[in-house]
Amino acid sequence: MRVLLVEDSRRLRETIVMALKQSGYAVDATEDGDEGLWMAQTHEYDAAILDIMLPGLDGVSILKRLRAERNKTPIMFLTAKDTIEDRVNGLRTGADDYLVKPFALEELLARVEALCRRSYQEAAPVTQVGDLKLDTSAKRASRAGIDLDLTAREFALLEHLMLKQGKVVTRSDIEEHIYDDIVTPMSNVVDSAICALRKKIVVGNSDKPLIHTRRGQGYVMEERTA
Repeated sequence: MRVLLVEDSRRLRETIVMALKQSGYAVDATEDGDEGLWMAQTHEYDAAILDIMLPGLDGVSILKRLRAERNKTPIMFLTAKDTIEDRVNGLRTGADDYLVKPFALEELLARVEALCRRSYQEAAPVTQVGDLKLDTSAKRASRAGIDLDLTAREFALLEHLMLKQGKVVTRSDIEEHIYDDIVTPMSNVVDSAICALRKKIVVGNSDKPLIHTRRGQGYVMEERTA
């Protein structure tokens, strides 16, 4: 999952970025509203977190521009304003959520998780493909009742594939949503990650392939009967 953060407080921005990355998210962050708008227009994000008061464009202006361009990225406002009128105005502008400062990081992470599920039109925290289950809230994956030992990035990759089950997921899509660093065109980092994940989800007698390669296209996560 890739998240955009636009927050002008350096200390808060760095704290949120660290918390998101530790939870397995890829994160792009900036302190400037104009740059934040450009990033949202030129990259695909699963969720965006916008401070309302920013240098350059403010958060509300960014949101209005994106919605006018039919950009449906789920967006959460961060603000020190705590009146009912402020919240109503923010939501009516097109925001999906509203979090008042100060806040607990655990609450922010839970809200970001819910926003990301919304971008995949998935309301429930538990997703299943065959006997493989993934709980985004508990950050837990299991197969046939056996917990899987996954790194944060492996969990993020599995989550991305499962939320798009039945659909072709291209290498560039995986690079965009999972990796913070730039992946060179000739790199096999995605193929290597898929290979490692395939091995990780084979446990006990559950060895039926669930991640399938579409040559020249990408990967499909699904249970096949034959």
